[in-house]
Amino acid sequence: MLRIKRDDQVMVIAGRDKGKTGKVMQVFPKQNRALVERINLVKKAQRRTQQHPQGGIVEVEASIHISNIMLVDKKTNRPTRLAASILKDKTKVRLGKRSGEVI
Repeated sequence: MLRIKRDDQVMVIAGRDKGKTGKVMQVFPKQNRALVERINLVKKAQRRTQQHPQGGIVEVEASIHISNIMLVDKKTNRPTRLAASILKDKTKVRLGKRSGEVI
């Protein structure tokens, strides 16, 4: 069971952007990486096109390793570890260890 999913609110726990939070836009499970909104920005040269007539250097998000981000608990608004649990109706859910609530 993958711990981080799209549209989760996460906090960076290691690296250049430590302490920042953002929403997960995309997850790459085979590479164990995730693309987080406004986190790990890198400068990239953009060729002039009809969509970008100016061209030049733009900032884009680069993927970050999943081990460097933690899910933010909605109740406490702090990073939390996850636990998997099966409910009575046989559905698998993620629980926040900090508050014990379903995420």
